[in-house]
Amino acid sequence: MPGGRLTHEDRRQIAIWLAEGLGYAEIARRLGRPTSTISREVARNRAQAGYLADRAQQAAGQRARRRRPVQATEPPADGRPAESVRAFVEQFATLLVGTGLSRMPARVFVCLLTSDSGGLTSAELVRLLQVSPASVSKAIGYLEAIELVRRTQESGRRERYVIDDDVWLRAFEADTGAHAEIAAAARRGIEIFGSGTPAGTRLGQMARFFAWISDQMNGSGLTDAVTRDALTVLAALVYAARPLTVDDLATALDWPVRRTVDALDAISRRPVLSDPLTVEQVGRGTYAITPRPDRLSSAQRDALIAGPPWPVSSSAG
Repeated sequence: MPGGRLTHEDRRQIAIWLAEGLGYAEIARRLGRPTSTISREVARNRAQAGYLADRAQQAAGQRARRRRPVQATEPPADGRPAESVRAFVEQFATLLVGTGLSRMPARVFVCLLTSDSGGLTSAELVRLLQVSPASVSKAIGYLEAIELVRRTQESGRRERYVIDDDVWLRAFEADTGAHAEIAAAARRGIEIFGSGTPAGTRLGQMARFFAWISDQMNGSGLTDAVTRDALTVLAALVYAARPLTVDDLATALDWPVRRTVDALDAISRRPVLSDPLTVEQVGRGTYAITPRPDRLSSAQRDALIAGPPWPVSSSAG
């Protein structure tokens, strides 16, 4: 359990890496542990034959049986075994680490998430996780900075750390802008690398995925009327088959200029509205419509430009 006691698998890895000549600092980095944990583990269990994982695990088990187990200040409700709860905390924290969260903040977050009272004090977190107060304080600071945890003041000077019920919504809302930016950057990359290249294909998939996430998470922020206007502008550009200025569009559609600008802005903010086409500004206040670069490969575009002959369906006629 990274961040807690060393597991048998951790000790096997230590033995392998020591045999490969890795230093304590590198082993600690790979396991996500302090260097002092590794040096202490090896010094405590080194024998004439060197560090042996099985022997070290056996010795650790014997020491654990001699120690009085640390009890959580908040026992699990509904008869849940404490060991099952601790195992879940570690497993869930490992999954969160895979999303980019650091290990100690992940462990603290899961403890708070699974707390029956909805919050824990620093002392309770220290005892639950069996780590130092400094580790808990640093993790709480990190979680506060990304708005996953907040502090409340109890009677006296003691603070309790809590997770609000809408924490997931707020976290996703904070990321929505980043999703849209990633999608836009990926589309720019397609133009650089070419849609028919392996890089262009991957960037196209990435652009569509993050655009979809952004669209789903921010609820678009557009009214039905603005969405309809955006589609009308799209149809007008397709029908005209030439670049048009805002004034051209407003005159042809018999709309106020402001309404036309809002429709164009909606397409810019939600590229999925114009998929598989894209509306580009080709001059000052002038817009044109073109196929999205990630929808056709370069070979497909070349074939369409060249025109027939291409395979004719045998069912024709």
